[in-house]
Amino acid sequence: METNEMYMRRCLQLAACGIYGARPNPMVGAVIVAPGGRIIGEGYHARCGQGHAEVNAFASVRPEDEPLLPQSTLYVSLEPCSHYGKTPPCADLIIRKGVRRVVVGCEDPFAKVHGAGIKKLREAGIEVTVGVLEDECRELNRRFITFQTEHRPYIILKWAQSADGFIDRHFKPTMISTPFTQMLAHKLRTECQAIVVGRVTAERDHPRLDVRHWGGPAPRRFVLSRSQGTTLGELIDTCRNDNLQSLLVEGGAETHRRLIAEGLWDELRVETAPCVLGSGTKAAGLPACARLACLRTYDGHTIATYKRTATSRETRPTA
Repeated sequence: METNEMYMRRCLQLAACGIYGARPNPMVGAVIVAPGGRIIGEGYHARCGQGHAEVNAFASVRPEDEPLLPQSTLYVSLEPCSHYGKTPPCADLIIRKGVRRVVVGCEDPFAKVHGAGIKKLREAGIEVTVGVLEDECRELNRRFITFQTEHRPYIILKWAQSADGFIDRHFKPTMISTPFTQMLAHKLRTECQAIVVGRVTAERDHPRLDVRHWGGPAPRRFVLSRSQGTTLGELIDTCRNDNLQSLLVEGGAETHRRLIAEGLWDELRVETAPCVLGSGTKAAGLPACARLACLRTYDGHTIATYKRTATSRETRPTA
């Protein structure tokens, strides 16, 4: 494995540890490598308002290894910040520590950073390499990046369907998931900051929308209903104003179809059970711009994850 990629993968491993605590900040990991390849410092952004990954990595360096910093390389999965927020700029700290080289996974799209951190490091005479495992680094923080670039939450549409494409039997609540795949659904809920269902689903199924089958923070719950004053546009505005960077849409089929038609989705999670229901509510079809990104099987059920292949609005779901 190429050296830069090897250490950047370690950054990504560390960054993922901040999945719950870092938000709404991005997940970031940092590794300090001395000459000869020995890691002398590691860190990740554990909690919003506390030390960033670079700060924690430098803090972990033992006193006897401090003299090695001027010959060391800092690997970080996201561009170091260059502005004063809840913490001082990491770019300034890197310059003070005197590392000779910095390897960055991807640029930070946040307006107050967005290239400024890299520029500051280079102006200080530090060699900076950008774009190592860039796709993986962007994927890890896809929720944060979408929120910054599209000014809306990262939207995941999720449903479970039978082999013949129905989400219920005879238009009545029907449990399609297995206990294990239900647990995975609750894990996904903990990874999202908001969750929503349509009015019909709320009135018919009475979903709890909690995380009782997985340990983690529960998302903020919403119901789309004109009578209750929560329209799709108002929901997007609320997420934007309250810094809710990810939205999980669990139903129903008409809500899914509407979001697909309006191009308001980034990811689809479709669980298909090996059973035939024959009639009921038909699941939303896959839009033509959906690209299969992952396919896994649990207890005979397949869970397919799709991503968008185009930014244009897609109005023709497939059957």
